[in-house]
Amino acid sequence: MSTPSNGALRVGELRPSQLLHTYGVGAVADLPNLSTMVLGLDHWELVQATQLTEDRLLAAVRRRLGSQVTTLRTPPQMQESSDPFGEWTRVGVPVALFPRWLRCSREQCNQLSPASSGLFELEEHVYRPENTRYVHTCFGTGRRRPTAVPARFLIACPDGHMDDFPWQYFVHRGGKTAHDCTLSLVERGTTGEAANIFVQCSCPNVADRSMAEAMGKRGEQELPACRGHHPHLGTFEACSEKVRTIALGATNSWFASQLRVFSLPRADEPLTQAVREHWRLLAPLAPVPAEAAKMLLPTQSCWPMLEEYGVDRVWKAVTDEAASAAAPSGGPVPDDEGFDLATPEWEAFTAPHRYELPDFTTEPEKVPTTAAPWLERVILVHRLREVSALTGFTRIDAPEWLPLDHDDDPVVKAASLSKEPPTWVPCAELRGEGVFLAFQEERLDEWEKRHDVIAREKVLKAAHVTWCLARGLDPQWPGIRYVLLHTFAHVLIRGFALECGYGASGIAERVYARSGKNPMAGILLYTAAPDSEGTLGGLVSLGRRDRLGPVMEQAVEEARLCSSDPMCAEHDPRVHGRLHGAACHACLFAAETSCERGNHYLDRALLVATLAGDLGAFLS
Repeated sequence: MSTPSNGALRVGELRPSQLLHTYGVGAVADLPNLSTMVLGLDHWELVQATQLTEDRLLAAVRRRLGSQVTTLRTPPQMQESSDPFGEWTRVGVPVALFPRWLRCSREQCNQLSPASSGLFELEEHVYRPENTRYVHTCFGTGRRRPTAVPARFLIACPDGHMDDFPWQYFVHRGGKTAHDCTLSLVERGTTGEAANIFVQCSCPNVADRSMAEAMGKRGEQELPACRGHHPHLGTFEACSEKVRTIALGATNSWFASQLRVFSLPRADEPLTQAVREHWRLLAPLAPVPAEAAKMLLPTQSCWPMLEEYGVDRVWKAVTDEAASAAAPSGGPVPDDEGFDLATPEWEAFTAPHRYELPDFTTEPEKVPTTAAPWLERVILVHRLREVSALTGFTRIDAPEWLPLDHDDDPVVKAASLSKEPPTWVPCAELRGEGVFLAFQEERLDEWEKRHDVIAREKVLKAAHVTWCLARGLDPQWPGIRYVLLHTFAHVLIRGFALECGYGASGIAERVYARSGKNPMAGILLYTAAPDSEGTLGGLVSLGRRDRLGPVMEQAVEEARLCSSDPMCAEHDPRVHGRLHGAACHACLFAAETSCERGNHYLDRALLVATLAGDLGAFLS
């Protein structure tokens, strides 16, 4: 990261994937002595932002954000060098100070004021930028001056707006404020809870006010209306939502709205695959005379991915592809495949033959004997490339997702990444490995028609409708098949984590569930890393027949009991409108990086018999 206000060396370092999952546009990121917000795409420099080629993802992003989106790019970055003042120090993601209210850290002072008030001074360190800080001149000089720390509270609304906490309005209870008054934020007690934190004002007849009065329902009544402020864009807009007080660094201050796809094979041969992946850049060369085209090929941005094949072989592949594209049916995959991201992936994983491509290598494996009655196939995915794009973000509540194979694009209520409709979006690519399991369609179809399963689905669906209506959402039930497969994925993630060496938070899931026409029933458990080598094979080794069977048996057996039973097993989701049945942190819930549905749509009772009895267990 870097600050746009000056040419100081960059201090904070984040991986590209972190800029999409944790510290994306509009998120608050901590530097050593400063709290900052990542600015909108309007402020990003694209000179060192590499363009990624993934047509399926671009088509999905265009469907969600508009046809003006033309490219997918990685965050700007350069290779570090030994020169502390080199060009690499000025390349990064721009940030700005936020919150703008600071508090003196000296216990006898605790003065609270905006950074622009003149009471705090920015102490810059050119040679040690990590020591740059704001200081208060209330005591001493030089390094003895106390550091000014960011104010502990902010306000935000569900529409994605965020602002500094209205300290003066709050302590004066909406009344007039004198220009010469001084505010302080003091803590009484040792617990650090809001009830022990008080805002003080030097004005006469103004009583101290506890921050507990700014929380919850009372806070919505006491605080002013939302100003519609987007600090990352520097804009204001009309907003009718009520603001809520949140703590600085709270996990609900920023949720990413993303789209993710896997790089799928377009050919059985690596060179043809590479040409089709970059066809958008290579197609204009097809009509050019051969000699001139061969001279132009090394100038293309995609040449580093093609150079190993040589100019002559690449040019022949380009001409062959051009001829195929001119045929009545053939050629590269069209740019806009619609929003159905799941079906092409399902077809690639269930293909009858194996693939040997740089970003997609699969190997069929025999099904374990103990799982043969319900498991149709096992595919070891030795190489996998996932590309994710950030399309927006939300605050307070996480974005609610519809199934990936839904006919229409999900209406995601998210804050924009730029002032105008974006022409590009930040992306990150991860490479790794995984294990794909496909269930037997006939067995699942029979299970779905059982009376006890239908009764259990009514319970879960009723709770689902209650949950959606309480949030003003259109109820889109993913189906009882999805709940079963999602539950099995979480059970197996826990089992894999104990055996493969990866932490459970490092194993992600992809669930393919659809009934009726063109049915799907399978899960992919995979792990990925941002470096070019991906991971080391620990997960794939668990997919071998001799290891997968025992791991699944042990994982399923452990799912029968939970340390929170009988409360977990007998949980009725209809009482409070929950999106899960027999599931909790002790048995099924997974990390945010692992679950594609935020730990929704889980129920152990659909997989195995629990203390509550057999309520429709798939594995009786």
